[in-house]
Amino acid sequence: MSGTSIRSLAALPEEVAGAEHPSRAEQIAQLRAQMAALGGEVVRPVAEKHGTLAIKGSLAQVLPNNGLPKQAVTHCSDTPALIVEIIDQVTAAGGHVGVVGWPELSYAAIPKEGLERIIAVPDPGIEDIAVAGVLAEGLDLVVLRTRTQLELTPVRARPLLARLRKGNAALLTINTTVPSPALTIIGHIEGFRGIGEGVGRIQSIDLRVRAESKGARPASATVTLGQKRPKQPTHLRAVP
Repeated sequence: MSGTSIRSLAALPEEVAGAEHPSRAEQIAQLRAQMAALGGEVVRPVAEKHGTLAIKGSLAQVLPNNGLPKQAVTHCSDTPALIVEIIDQVTAAGGHVGVVGWPELSYAAIPKEGLERIIAVPDPGIEDIAVAGVLAEGLDLVVLRTRTQLELTPVRARPLLARLRKGNAALLTINTTVPSPALTIIGHIEGFRGIGEGVGRIQSIDLRVRAESKGARPASATVTLGQKRPKQPTHLRAVP
């Protein structure tokens, strides 16, 4: 995809664009095509099936088994700096990430080579849960952020969890909860580094992170997240 950093599904193929309301089947077909475009076929996860999606860097000290549980749901607070750090770590390790329903999320801290491994679906409409489920079948990490708080009942969560088990992804949800998540992460910004008295630029962020998981004692720590900025600004562009 020449000149495109993030693979965004903001636009539908020409044969679908003419329809006022493309069907779920047409939307899913496009998602599968985009996953295929990343690696020739459905993207292969970076690690073996089951287990943990490794997260390196300072976050590893807080997360159980130093990562996110695969084929499971992790609830996360609405903390963009924390989410971007996790995306950065996964893509830096060669993993592929899907981001569903977060048009305002900034990817400026992620290097160009990492951006090539991200599929963004900024406006999934009412099909956000279904879109996340499809991406979870072939990617390593899927980030789902709904615009409003959404609590999925066991019945409504069942199709999503079934798709999650078919693949090998870790699913990170913001504003959406499922019964008995495998992990819950809460992050709060404590301060910024690099700013003097009205001068300078932000070089890093101090973030207080707390992780709670099944069968393990809660862990918390203050971690410093460095901000890596690309030489040129990055923009989302729709995939033709």
